[in-house]
Amino acid sequence: MTPQSEPTRPRTGTRTGTGDDRNPPATGADRNAPVAGLLLAAGAGRRLGGHPKALLDHDGRPLIEHAVRVLREGGCDPVHVVLGASADTVRERVRLTGCVLVDNPDWAQGMGSSLQRGLASLAATDSPAALVALVDQPGIGPEAVARVAAAYASPSTLAAASYDGRRGHPVLFGADHWSGVAASATGDQGARAYLQRHAAQLRLIDCSDIAAPDDIDTPEDLKRAGLGLGTDRPSGRDTPPGTDTPSG
Repeated sequence: MTPQSEPTRPRTGTRTGTGDDRNPPATGADRNAPVAGLLLAAGAGRRLGGHPKALLDHDGRPLIEHAVRVLREGGCDPVHVVLGASADTVRERVRLTGCVLVDNPDWAQGMGSSLQRGLASLAATDSPAALVALVDQPGIGPEAVARVAAAYASPSTLAAASYDGRRGHPVLFGADHWSGVAASATGDQGARAYLQRHAAQLRLIDCSDIAAPDDIDTPEDLKRAGLGLGTDRPSGRDTPPGTDTPSG
């Protein structure tokens, strides 16, 4: 299904917990429920000449399809996808059957607004955790997704992939963290401030041996990754002058 609207804020009061990993692990249905995938794919790709990253060419198909497939093969269900720049064009060209598509009209404000929209959408589900991925990291495959998702123990779980000791994506937020993440997500920072404040609870999952976290931001990055710009460039009205929103 591809709903066109969603709640503007994650719901509160329906899930309890302090975000403290000292809470006992969930059991039964909660413990066994699959982790949801949240793909941030709203960026305009200004440094790529205004080519939205979602529409970059990956083996003849839009990059966003590859990113969704990675989440699904890594065990995520459902998969919610946040669209922004050229959202109508993305909907016309890509095959995202079974995904929940979430529009972010505030995409130009930065990745934080996409994270807020995505978590608000997931708050209407029974998902116990969200695994957040970025559309412009094709070097992160299903193995890394599955490894990070396996860290889920309860709605208070907080985990992230790490590469040579540095935190990266994907990031797993147990549902107890969603309201706090949404409240702190501003501009291009995403969840950075929240993760810094909760560093003692964050479990880092080394994925250096199975994934590469390189972003696609410039033509040089595109060339190194072996990707193409896709077909024609969408209308320039989708890219406000001077705006460069990171993947999401």
